[in-house]
This record gives sequence, C-alpha cells and structure tokens, in this order.
Amino acid sequence: MKTTPDLLDSIALITPVQAGTVVVTGSHGGNSAAQFVLALDNKPFAVMFNDAGGGKDDAGRVALGLLQAVGVSAVTYAHTSARIGDAEDGWHHGVISAVNAIARAQGLHEGEHVSHAVLHLLSLQ
Repeated sequence: MKTTPDLLDSIALITPVQAGTVVVTGSHGGNSAAQFVLALDNKPFAVMFNDAGGGKDDAGRVALGLLQAVGVSAVTYAHTSARIGDAEDGWHHGVISAVNAIARAQGLHEGEHVSHAVLHLLSLQ
C-alpha cells in the first residue's frame, strides 16, 4: 500500500500519472484549478486543495462540487493551517475546512488533519 500522496505545489502540474492517486496540491480549490483535473481522461482518486480563504462567493471551494460531479473525492484545507502553493505544508499541517459528498461518504470531515485523511484514503485503495 502506498503511504504518501502525490504532492503538487500547483494543480497545473497534474498529469495522467496521477490517475487513481491521492493528490495534495497547494493550489486553491477554485474553478480554474478544477479544470486541470476535469481535463484528465483518468482522474485521481482524491484531490486536496488549499481553500485560499474562501473568497468571493466561496470561489476557493468551487472545485469540490465540480469534482463531485465526475466522481472524484475532494476537500479543501484551511489557508490558515498551511501555506498556499506549498503541497508539502498542506500535507503535514493542513486542517480540512470543507469536503464534498464523496469525501464525506469515505469518512472525511471538517477539522481533520490532511495527513490523517490521506492515510485513510490510501487505505481505501
């Protein structure tokens, strides 16, 4: 069993190599970030984004619903818990601020540490 996620400081770096993996990215969870995942034929198992403080109309979390629609587990972690643009910091220090319905059904929840959530998701694969 794999014990670490794929770390991408920017979701723009995602490739078909991440198909079926757990990805922690330092990118915000906005629409433009989600488009990089949506463009892949084979999607990752789960993606974790920085919430970037939410933003106007909760723009920093839009990816949750967009990825939900294509069957991908997605969460955001609080911008106050980890640096934006730093996936490793998100993995080690991030605290989940929002989850989509798939992630919730997999047992993830707000307030959980990203590192714990990653290990749980990897155990499901």
